[in-house]
Amino acid sequence: MPCKVITCRTLVLSHWLNKDASPSATKELDLDGWKDVIRSPIQEEPNEIASESEEDSLLAATRDLVEMWRLSGKVVPENISEEELKILMECPTKSSKKKYIKFLAKKEVMKKARKEKQEKQREAKKELRLKATENVESGLKNTFFLKFWSKSEDAIYNWKAAQSMIFGQPLIFDMAYENYMARRELENAVKQLMESEGVNRRAMDPFHLHYCNLKVGSPYHKEFIKRYGEAWDNLFVTVTEKAHVEIFPRDQLVYLTADSPNIMKKFDHDKIYIIGSLVDKSIQTGLSLAHAKRLKLATARLPLDRYLQWTEGAKNLTLDQMMRILLTLKDTEDWKEALQFVPQRKHAGFVETAPYSKHQIDTWKKTKRDDEMASKDNACKPFATKFSRQEIKKKWWEDVSE
Repeated sequence: MPCKVITCRTLVLSHWLNKDASPSATKELDLDGWKDVIRSPIQEEPNEIASESEEDSLLAATRDLVEMWRLSGKVVPENISEEELKILMECPTKSSKKKYIKFLAKKEVMKKARKEKQEKQREAKKELRLKATENVESGLKNTFFLKFWSKSEDAIYNWKAAQSMIFGQPLIFDMAYENYMARRELENAVKQLMESEGVNRRAMDPFHLHYCNLKVGSPYHKEFIKRYGEAWDNLFVTVTEKAHVEIFPRDQLVYLTADSPNIMKKFDHDKIYIIGSLVDKSIQTGLSLAHAKRLKLATARLPLDRYLQWTEGAKNLTLDQMMRILLTLKDTEDWKEALQFVPQRKHAGFVETAPYSKHQIDTWKKTKRDDEMASKDNACKPFATKFSRQEIKKKWWEDVSE
């Protein structure tokens, strides 16, 4: 059987088809470069998709882990947000994950108890109002005092805080310690700062608060926005990314730290005090003192040993306690009244403020009394001698007359 021969022609397009081009004008193509250019957009999309899918899978795995712990009877919160799941996912060890889950469960229980307490208080207030309306007759009360509304009270506090930003004494909270705290410690620090701001706003003569070294987008800043919400932009507080050394003169700054060798004797209205915004449960000694020495600032500590019988524990106070102590010192300059805000569980009472013992004071009083009596005796001696001379003369004349 004869075989058929099929002829194929190939069309070759080369640079010789171009009339202007010549064989000597050929250009070498960089194939590796073309490959990188072609593959780059194709590779980026799968990487992003892969990273998202990996994150979703890790979140799903953490959810399954939490459910498994719940079924096994461990202490697990009922509701967990995505943010809390991400924090749990970032925990490096299994023990740290268990501790964080336990912390969330305790937090949830405390939140429920707080809500129940608030509801009970609301019901009690409603009952009191109903009883008051039943007892009070219709019409106005027989009083010449005007009703003081909560809105007007809040406006007065805001007005005083606004005045303190112009005329008040500055008080600085240093936010440069966020890298030395765990997440729970940072949350506690923000909570204490919120309490301090409220105490300062309600004071008779509030400070001008400065939050220094607070960077936008930092963990401190995110936690503030999360807790304050829209009210963050309306606070009467100066927030800046600059350090306190860049804003105020160095000779006016005094860093308050429990590790300082210098004891604060009195409150100076011309100084600007700095408080380190640090909640340190592990008690890293000398951290704020080293920071102040690095900046070449004067340091001071409260005279707790002089006025209090300290029993146990480190002499570290919370941020809101420091705020109350400084406000009381500013108004009264009385250490005994200011140190009443130190928790009583940390000390056994106040020390006697007298610098000398009772026996020494009694002996000094006795010697003073003896000196006064001796001086009186010395003052009466010339009159006594003059009277005795007159008697002698009289007796002599009497003898002569006889």
